[in-house]
Amino acid sequence: MAQHIPYDAVIIGGGHNGLTCACYLAGAGLRVRVLERRAVVGGAAVTEEFFPGFRNSTAAYTVSLLHPKVMRDLKLAEHGLRILPRPIANFLPLSDRDYLKIGGSLAATQAEVARFSQRDAETLPRYYAMLERVGGTLRELLLKTPPNIGGGLRDALSALAAANRVRALDMAARRDFLDLFTKSAGELLDSWFECDALKAAFGFDAVVGNFASPYAPGSAYVLLHHVIGEVNGQRGAWGHAVGGMGAITQAMAKEAQRRGVEITTGCEVAQVCVDNRGAQGVQLADGSVIDGRCVVSNLNPKLLFLRLVDEHVLDADFVQRIRAYKCASATFRMNVALSELPDFTCLPGSHVQEHHQSGIIIGPSLAYLEQAYFDARTYGCSRAPVIEILIPSTVDDTLAPQGHHVASLFCQHFNPELPEGLHWDEIKEPAADHVIDTVNRYAPNFKTSVLGRRVLSPPDLEREFGLTGGDIFHGALTLDQLYSARPVLGHADYRAPIKRLYLCGAGTHPGGGVSGIPGHNCAREIIRDFRWGKLNQKSK
Repeated sequence: MAQHIPYDAVIIGGGHNGLTCACYLAGAGLRVRVLERRAVVGGAAVTEEFFPGFRNSTAAYTVSLLHPKVMRDLKLAEHGLRILPRPIANFLPLSDRDYLKIGGSLAATQAEVARFSQRDAETLPRYYAMLERVGGTLRELLLKTPPNIGGGLRDALSALAAANRVRALDMAARRDFLDLFTKSAGELLDSWFECDALKAAFGFDAVVGNFASPYAPGSAYVLLHHVIGEVNGQRGAWGHAVGGMGAITQAMAKEAQRRGVEITTGCEVAQVCVDNRGAQGVQLADGSVIDGRCVVSNLNPKLLFLRLVDEHVLDADFVQRIRAYKCASATFRMNVALSELPDFTCLPGSHVQEHHQSGIIIGPSLAYLEQAYFDARTYGCSRAPVIEILIPSTVDDTLAPQGHHVASLFCQHFNPELPEGLHWDEIKEPAADHVIDTVNRYAPNFKTSVLGRRVLSPPDLEREFGLTGGDIFHGALTLDQLYSARPVLGHADYRAPIKRLYLCGAGTHPGGGVSGIPGHNCAREIIRDFRWGKLNQKSK
């Protein structure tokens, strides 16, 4: 029997953007209900026990892009959220004897790089300044709704304002802006540096969640996307959320409930209900209906429009574009319980050292990163995978028993579409063994220290978290899927081509990462529509 409850907004998906959007809507006086398929809110940003006594961030695993405004507005610190910066950014074991550390301070990084190239050490300040100039312009656009190409006066004014922000840059900065949005990361880094290890350290950001070669045009933007965040006011830094990534979404859920948001878990939406007035609510998997003056989707656009919306209510060209929307980040995710810390041959010791508290990157050169991509295209899995290891228990003793540790392994490239004859459910465990063997070559105690593990292949990420194609960004961050073209040209303003249906997930501007920005921006547009009377007619 239908539930005729006059919710102002029904939000599909209790991930961090759905919760963010709910908080802002409820703060504006709207009655909001969040529906989450899983038993816990948080989407991919959750902390779960994966082995007896060991807890870790299940999918999303590190913090930088979470916007300071969202953190302040949602009072996340008041709800217990603490983020600890890494003492250094990254550690790259290169061989049995050599390694590279990035971060801590500019002087420390320059001293490290000077061991390989004095010229590169001297170039570093200019490179960082270039990223900051372009990144600063991009930051100004993050909380703005992109203009719809071909839209009305408001869109034209928005486009003009964005253009003026770029025009305010001097000519050199405009050229850098163009380079970072169109060139490959490899091409960009080759033009700046000569040290292979340094280029790999920076180039890693261009392949995180990006199923592409570092020499693919546009990959320089993915690099930029990963350096525009901050931790505790330090720009470009990354950090650990105490209690894991679930601490972020649990704090958001507390604020949402404080504002009166109704959150329902274990609640799967089967269909968006649409009539001639637009979206009028949702039908659940159990057949019941929840009415709402508007429906807000935190799902991947492909999942929303191809599975929850009747294709016949959409324009044929729009459907074709959504079918072609690129979703495949080739990510393979593991959490492991450890009896001791990895003992790297290049930097020995299984006691806590600063490199254990950083992002540990297995990927010593751009050529290595590129070959991992080629392997995945050819064989399905990289024969020498790119791996980032984070060990949050080195700073957060709530995650593992005393004297033990948990590690997140974020691995590239593992093609969601395997060659004929191979199936992920059959090769998942051998692929995980291969990842552990790869780490073991740099830290020979690693394999024997693994007490237990949880493995998530690309299909697992899709089944468990709704990440279509295993794509952690809800869609590739390529130039044809950014800003006014995200997810589809003409619908970049968080409004679907169906009236009363909105998008608040990472498939909208500015894209993936635990930022809360899509949820923030979408809520602003919904509130604007309520104030203009566009959503005030009650569902019948």
